[in-house]
Amino acid sequence: MATLGNPEDFLLFPCDVTDDSTIDALFQTIRSEWKGLDALVHCIAFADRDDLNRPFSQISRTGYKLAMEVSAYSLNVLARSAAPLMDERGGGSIIALTYNAVEKAVPGYNAMAAAKAALEVGIRYLAVELGLGKIRVNAISAGPVRTLSASAVKGLSALRRWTEEVSPLHENITPEDIGNTAVYLASDLSRMVTGNIIFVDSGTHVLAAQIGAMRQYESGSERGGA
Repeated sequence: MATLGNPEDFLLFPCDVTDDSTIDALFQTIRSEWKGLDALVHCIAFADRDDLNRPFSQISRTGYKLAMEVSAYSLNVLARSAAPLMDERGGGSIIALTYNAVEKAVPGYNAMAAAKAALEVGIRYLAVELGLGKIRVNAISAGPVRTLSASAVKGLSALRRWTEEVSPLHENITPEDIGNTAVYLASDLSRMVTGNIIFVDSGTHVLAAQIGAMRQYESGSERGGA
């Protein structure tokens, strides 16, 4: 990733994915500046903190809709806008970020889990729809990483300790691990890869009993344990 250059040299454009006019303006600017588009990375998600932490049955109607619109539907509208620009280049790559709270229930991820499930469905359907244009659509399912947004998820520290202790690679992932996988998906090295959820999680997705591990660690912390 170090070879990509200075981040300050890249153009920055505003975009509110709940406002179609700003999305249209963004892609008009990209067309004007770059004449096409090779890759799109969808790495936005949002849910109200209360709807992450309250019981799933108690998620508010407005909170559920907000999480879906920002975290899942936005992929649809961005892909729709990006596809014509990728057609100008003879194809492209669309990459999204997800988390394995879709196949397994993870405490503290409630509203976002539903949104990520919808996002993963979108990955598969968009891969089929856009494949004729040689546009590939994949998602990276990353393990727990310390970020500002992740701090809203209860039990993150317990998951990271569990990952270090029992995952096949016995090591937590880093932002660089995720970035390197994104570079692979954006490049021609993955030209025949589409419709996939690629796990970058030290192998934890093949293991069971994550919830029990989290509760064990949390209860141990409350008693003064590790």
